[in-house]
Amino acid sequence: MSEPAALEGTKIQTSPVPLDRRGEGLSAIGTLAMAALQAAFGLLLLLIWQLASGTLVDPFFVSSPSAVIARLWAWTRDGSIFIHVWATVYATFLGFVIGAVLGVFGGIWLGLSPFFSRLLSPYIWAFNALPKVALAPLLILWFGLGIQSKVALSAVLVVFLVFVNTFSGVREVDQDLIDGVRLMKAKRHQILTKVILPSATSWIFVGLKTALPYALIGVIIGEMIASNKGLGYLVQRAGSEFDTAGAFAALAVIALIAVVLNELVQAIQTRLERWKIVSR
Repeated sequence: MSEPAALEGTKIQTSPVPLDRRGEGLSAIGTLAMAALQAAFGLLLLLIWQLASGTLVDPFFVSSPSAVIARLWAWTRDGSIFIHVWATVYATFLGFVIGAVLGVFGGIWLGLSPFFSRLLSPYIWAFNALPKVALAPLLILWFGLGIQSKVALSAVLVVFLVFVNTFSGVREVDQDLIDGVRLMKAKRHQILTKVILPSATSWIFVGLKTALPYALIGVIIGEMIASNKGLGYLVQRAGSEFDTAGAFAALAVIALIAVVLNELVQAIQTRLERWKIVSR
């Protein structure tokens, strides 16, 4: 073989490091570009809303971004918005944690217990089919007009979403992995913590991220039905006073809270799943 041919053969083998760095650079550029596009799209929607208000649509029905921002600034300046935000966030956090814990433990327990899974299956799915919002009057009757009824409604909405995903994740664990660690004399709790939970983590977090908005929705609905504080109360009060700007301002704060909470759950998932090998 001639020297040029040999050299040509060696040139095929390139270092993976520069390629990986270029991939990371392209990924970073793509992320920044997407964030810019998302911001531009949001600003475009606000611009269309502002131009349409008063020209195509009566501001009484849709208000305008400038009026909503002015209302938010007024609430921020007098400090009233923080009381309502704290009431909603606190109840959402408690309801989400209670529902998530019950859902995860229930999903793991039934996922590992074929007998109880078959025994309780019709009752679980029958209760899951009930419209949870219809339980709000009963929960208010049982727990009163305070924060307890909002937390209860939020937890009820969360628990089944987390339970279903956790149960599915536990049942989908590769049986060969379980048999392998059993051959190595692993105990039951070691099988649970070293095989089942890591394998079902993605399923569990899908349930958590799906349930998070419902936790917030449950609290908002409870505040709209019976409360004197909270963002749901603000929406209900603004609607009763035909205050469109106030209703949109409260809804904007609710949407912002939902985004922040979702990012927190995503950050926790990323930290817990650092052990996974990500394919590029």
